[in-house]
Amino acid sequence: MPKIIRFLIHVLLIVLLTAITQIGGIIYVFVILLISKRIKKYWLKRLIAFLTLYISATFLVIPFLAPEFGREKVRGKGINIYNSFYILCNRNYVSKDLNQALIEISEEFRKDYPELELVVLDANFPFINGFPLLPHLSHKDGKKIDLAFVYREPSGEVVNQKVSRLGYGVYEQTREHEFNQSTVCKNQGAWQYDFPKYLSFGRINKDLEFAPNANRRLIQVIVSHPKVQKVFLEPHLKRRLKLENSKIRFQGCHSVRHDDHIHLQIK
Repeated sequence: MPKIIRFLIHVLLIVLLTAITQIGGIIYVFVILLISKRIKKYWLKRLIAFLTLYISATFLVIPFLAPEFGREKVRGKGINIYNSFYILCNRNYVSKDLNQALIEISEEFRKDYPELELVVLDANFPFINGFPLLPHLSHKDGKKIDLAFVYREPSGEVVNQKVSRLGYGVYEQTREHEFNQSTVCKNQGAWQYDFPKYLSFGRINKDLEFAPNANRRLIQVIVSHPKVQKVFLEPHLKRRLKLENSKIRFQGCHSVRHDDHIHLQIK
C-alpha cells in the first residue's frame, strides 16, 4: 500500500476515534509510535495494544481524572445509561451539579412511576470545556444531557424498553393537524434536521408506543427543577402534551429534531 494512503488512513482513524471517544485518537497515535511496522504481525499487536490501553484508560484511569476537569460519571439510583456504547466511548460524563439534578429528577419522577428508570443517552466527554461531543452542538461543558422518552406496551403498561438501538432516530411524528417543524426546517435547507434517523438502524420493539402521560410528567418534573435552564422539544410535542413552561424551547433549524429524545441543560 502506498505511503500516502497509509498516512491518510491513520489520519482518518485518529480523527474518528477522537470525535467518537475523545481519548481514542491519542491512544492510537501512542500505539503507532510504540509498535513499529517492522515487527512481525505488527497490525495485530497494535490492535491488541490499543484495545488494552483504551479499555484500561476508560475504566481505570478516566473516572479518577475527570473530577479534575469538573466532570464525573452519570450515576444514581433509578438512572441508567441506555446503551453500553455511551460508556465505552466516554460519553457518559456530566458536571457534579447536573448529576445531582438528575438524581433529584429521578427521585421525583419515580414517585409517580416507581417501575421506570431515568434513561440517559449522550451526555458529555470527561475532559476540556469546549471540546465538542459530535454530532451534538452544545454537549461540551458538562451541563447538557439527553434523556430517552418513555414508551408503553399496547396494554398501556409503561416500560423501560425503547424503540431504537441508540435511543435516537425514531421520531414521534406530527399528526395531520399538527405543525410540522421538520418540514419547515428542511425546506429552509436544514438537510441535517432529521439525519439521526440514518443512525437508528431501524426500529426495534415495534409494538411500543409513545407514552403521553408518562412523558408529560417526566418533562414537568424536569422543568420544575430549579437548576434546569432549558429543555429542547419539538413544537408539536410541546402542544400535544400541553406543556406551557417557558423553559421548554425549540432548538432551531441549525440543530436536529427533538421528537426522539429530551435534551436538558442546567444553568
